[in-house]
Amino acid sequence: MGREREPQQQQQIPYTVEKLVALNPYNPDILADLENHVNEQVSSQTYSLDANLCLLRLYQFEPQRMSIQIVARILIKALMALPAPDFSLCLFLIPEQVQMEEQFKTLIVLSHYLETARFQQFWDEAAKNRHILEVVPGFEQAIQAYAIHVLSLTYQKVPRPVLAEAINIEGLSLDKFVEYQVANNGWVMEKVNGRPQLIVLPRNEFNHAELRKSAAEGIPLEHVTRLFPIFS
Repeated sequence: MGREREPQQQQQIPYTVEKLVALNPYNPDILADLENHVNEQVSSQTYSLDANLCLLRLYQFEPQRMSIQIVARILIKALMALPAPDFSLCLFLIPEQVQMEEQFKTLIVLSHYLETARFQQFWDEAAKNRHILEVVPGFEQAIQAYAIHVLSLTYQKVPRPVLAEAINIEGLSLDKFVEYQVANNGWVMEKVNGRPQLIVLPRNEFNHAELRKSAAEGIPLEHVTRLFPIFS
């Protein structure tokens, strides 16, 4: 009876990339599994920084096996994780000569625009490089969520044009987006001369001094799916 149950017990042990990385962080035999996992992250819109960093480290030991396509996808996913410093962590593990490839220079420029809150320049540059970015679903929505996060660090009330520029949405689409935030995420619309022109953002420790917490605490970021539902 015991021998009959053994195969079933083995099948019940879940296989996870996390376990693979934990047990074999420097084993090049797992390189293909990690590359497949990057593609799974893209298709399922999930994210695993530790696995991606492990893959980049393995590429350092096996440079002839490096996939430029996979590295680009890792960097795009890292940009989507802002305000976390994931992009810099990943870039540190990529050889300088590889960073000089055109698509990586573009991603570095985009990262600089985002980190300095130059959103108009970011969206203009992103529009010129859709062929690089559109391979990763959810990129635009993730950056829009980051832009709103940055605005919330500065503004109590955001002028409508400032919001439109930061998230690259205008007209009726912007109206629909703001209406959703008002209904679901605590935003308030104020009218100026009878027209809705100011968006009051929820109070937080950065735009209201009386709510300020210890600087050692992390900066929370609303889940992208709460900010950006799929509009029909």
